[in-house]
Amino acid sequence: MAVNLAIQNGARKSKACDTIGLNIRTLERWEKNIIGDRRSLILKNPVNKLTNTERNCVLQICCSDEYKDMTPNEIVPILAAKGTFIASESTYYRILKAEGLLNHRSDCKPSQKRNKPDELKATGPNQVWSWDITYLLSPIKGMYYYLYMFEDVWSRVVIGWAIHENESAEIASEMMKKICSEKNIKEVKLHSDNGGPMKGATMLATLRNLGVIPSFSRPRVSNDNPYSESLFKTLKYRAGYPKYFSSISDAEMWVAQFVQWYNNEHIHSGIKFVTPMQRHTGEDKIILEKRRITYTIAKNKHPQRWSGSTRNWDWEECVFLNPTKTEDLLTKIAS
Repeated sequence: MAVNLAIQNGARKSKACDTIGLNIRTLERWEKNIIGDRRSLILKNPVNKLTNTERNCVLQICCSDEYKDMTPNEIVPILAAKGTFIASESTYYRILKAEGLLNHRSDCKPSQKRNKPDELKATGPNQVWSWDITYLLSPIKGMYYYLYMFEDVWSRVVIGWAIHENESAEIASEMMKKICSEKNIKEVKLHSDNGGPMKGATMLATLRNLGVIPSFSRPRVSNDNPYSESLFKTLKYRAGYPKYFSSISDAEMWVAQFVQWYNNEHIHSGIKFVTPMQRHTGEDKIILEKRRITYTIAKNKHPQRWSGSTRNWDWEECVFLNPTKTEDLLTKIAS
């Protein structure tokens, strides 16, 4: 080969390839005996791809009188019992989707896309609250005590709680009246799950009368109410949390101790390791500034021990619940 001859006479491989218009990668592939086009962007047919005849056969089977009312999950096993296998269930679905044959046909209500709740922004205490209900085990299997708990999203302070033997919108309504009265709240946004007590007529009427703006999670999407979910996890993973509570009074005593610890002693990672009450009262600004100064002095004393900037102890003014992502915002604008 001309390239090999040129290389033997002292030419560089890349220059020899350029002279005859050959890509050096092609030469290297030939030298390694790599057959075929190995470009990553080249379109290739998978070896397991169905033929057009097999694809048409799948469509004919699914549209036939015998199988038209069945799903691929039913069709494939039935055909297998008859000694016929063309493709897997997922391939059936993929072919039907490509042909537009996966429309909802039953009398039941088709699934609906639920939009993410609107973004809630808090720049101080008593602007955005979150609440939920969790089960507490009782001595009797299958019976529970219900813990209602309200939390300030900005500071994470537990602003109200109660334990009852049942969950209802009426109980939640009375709790909201009491909390708003004690804190002299005229307007606040309240986020909750999509359960019955949260959307009950009594609760909604109370919120409207109190000037509270309700916000709800999507059905069965716990991530839409992360602050309450995180609070309940902290409660149930707290050291000393019992396997069950012998009575409501026993549960109330334990939760009262937990709330006192959580609000005034718990160093919360979500608010830069200050207590919720320190955040709620503004004391956290002084604490974070002292930490920032301490870190700055430590870095100036031993700069060789720091590969970058010091830890961020800046005070965060805004807290968001269900923040709007860029793609979500574009979707809302387009709709």
